[in-house]
Amino acid sequence: MDTLKLDFAEDFRPLAARMRPRTLSEYAGQQHLIGTGTALHKAITAGRVFSLILWGPPGTGKTTLAEVIASHADAAIIKLSAVTSGIKDIRDAITTAQQRAQQYKQRTLLFVDEVHRFNKSQQDAFLPFIEDGTITFIGATTENPSFALNNAILSRARVCVLKPLTDADLQQVLANALADKDRGLGKEQVSLSEQAEQLLLQLASGDARKLLNLLEQAAELTEANDNNNSGTAGKEISFATLKHLVPKQLPGFDNQGDMFFDLISAFHKSVRGSDPDAALYWYCRILAGGGDPLYVARRLLAIASEDIGNADPRALTLALNAWDTFERVGPAEGERAIAQAAVYLALAPKSNAVYSAFNQLKQLVTEQPAYEVPLHLRNAPTKLMQQLGFGKGYRYAHDEPGGYAAGERYLPAELAGQQFYQPVERGMEIQLAEKLRFLRAQDAQSRQKRDK
Repeated sequence: MDTLKLDFAEDFRPLAARMRPRTLSEYAGQQHLIGTGTALHKAITAGRVFSLILWGPPGTGKTTLAEVIASHADAAIIKLSAVTSGIKDIRDAITTAQQRAQQYKQRTLLFVDEVHRFNKSQQDAFLPFIEDGTITFIGATTENPSFALNNAILSRARVCVLKPLTDADLQQVLANALADKDRGLGKEQVSLSEQAEQLLLQLASGDARKLLNLLEQAAELTEANDNNNSGTAGKEISFATLKHLVPKQLPGFDNQGDMFFDLISAFHKSVRGSDPDAALYWYCRILAGGGDPLYVARRLLAIASEDIGNADPRALTLALNAWDTFERVGPAEGERAIAQAAVYLALAPKSNAVYSAFNQLKQLVTEQPAYEVPLHLRNAPTKLMQQLGFGKGYRYAHDEPGGYAAGERYLPAELAGQQFYQPVERGMEIQLAEKLRFLRAQDAQSRQKRDK
């Protein structure tokens, strides 16, 4: 009965599960990691295993690679999902690994999918057993390990970055699935029109699992027909069938995940780089994926002060107005207002002079002593304060020629002469730079006269 059940399960597993590579030679993609001559390839073929963190998008072969490593090393593999597992499951896995080592002298590879979902205490539970060799730990994550995992875990495992599969990799996966008569669709003689194949590769977006799932669905929807050339029955998946399965392609997006922040980063850098087309493209990608337009509006405010600054002070106002417009009129017109602001900011002159000066002085204040406020800059509301010299010698700028007290010092004496804000020769900061040069020249003349 057990055998019958196993055969039944094997027959009805999804195509993506049936076609999962069993050896390194069947594995598609990630040649930068496991290509012939790489350190990982040599280790796997030699049967050596060590702890790894596999970081990459869905469908790039993280689980498969763990299984291949275990197979080559003749190690037992225990799989846990951080979505459904807890401390008890971890302890049970460790106990099983200890028993297997004692009774059968066999190593255990503990694979944890979505490992970033484990909290700190759950991640810490692995550490002693990685250290003493009870388990070889392999974690898979779609999130940046630098943010998602403890430093203790990261220091004990090598991080491997898996990339989306290329079209060539996906074509290899597709060809194998169409040709394999035992696990794939070979018995059904499935084929694709040239247009359908290109659409399938496009829809897969570097994800082998997605490609195989779409292929299987399309094959089920396609009826067998007589092949006029060979006289045999077969199925040719058409462009229309695939298009029917996915009538509207949803761009890759995971709210508050790595891809979300990658898209926001691309948007910010496009505005900073003065490319309005790219800025609008990434903005539309965020919207199409269900991102919050107001998150983009908030980022525009940051860009206005960080990357444009006083080169065009209107940028800050326009970004704020776009946000306000969205709040007042709703998404339909509000999203367009944010797009308008994005284009304006992309084409505005750029300066990070204020941003740089502000950061420089924030760091200086934390690293240097808390210098006293010069006496002439202190208020003197009482007679005692006046007697102590508070406010003595202060020059009221409005009473000075041109409204400027030339030669007056406002920084602590220990910082006298240092200049932090350096406006660039772009946009309105050209005028600010001229004004600063004029004022500093007046300061120099005033101090020369005073020194004489």
